[in-house]
Amino acid sequence: MLEHLFGSKTRVMLLRLFLNNPEKFYFVRELTRNLDSHLNSIRRELSNLQQIGIIDFYTKSDLEKELERKIKDNKKYYKLNSNFIFAGELKSLLNKAQLFLDKSLIKRVENLGEVKFFLLSGIFVGRDDAPVDLLAVGTINRAKLRNLIKGFERDLGKSINYTVMTKTEFQYRYNITDRFLYDLLGGKNLTIIDSLLVKLKK
Repeated sequence: MLEHLFGSKTRVMLLRLFLNNPEKFYFVRELTRNLDSHLNSIRRELSNLQQIGIIDFYTKSDLEKELERKIKDNKKYYKLNSNFIFAGELKSLLNKAQLFLDKSLIKRVENLGEVKFFLLSGIFVGRDDAPVDLLAVGTINRAKLRNLIKGFERDLGKSINYTVMTKTEFQYRYNITDRFLYDLLGGKNLTIIDSLLVKLKK
């Protein structure tokens, strides 16, 4: 959806990454790896974003002055321009579009197996101290889930911390008041599927 508005998927992924990590410096090949995109596409879109004024370009000497320490390599770095006037509006737009990604993720996880319990927290609900962003319980194809998560990480420009449990493990950890589980359940979250917890609470 957003690639049609902004011109390319690579540009959208770069915008997400820079806007969600405003203090971080990135070099070109690092961006290529993180976003799993072609080098030429990354370079082209970095040039576009720099010309617009959304990101700044840093040489080794620039970065040493900014960080007030010596830098070993001679890489060229890029960082969000904190003075870009529309940064807040762009981030707001991307966050609204994330709701569509979240719904897509939910639907696709539900189809990965027999999901008994599915909860979103962390980056999905704005909880910074959450132990994980996603918890899935049941008989789930973990390899497919891992690949699915990687794709959404690229789209979101963020890492997704997730945990998968079997039904037996979830029930055991709930019954012993496991700290990890109770912290997750007791904090801000969005429970999508629940055919376990409602029974355990009875």
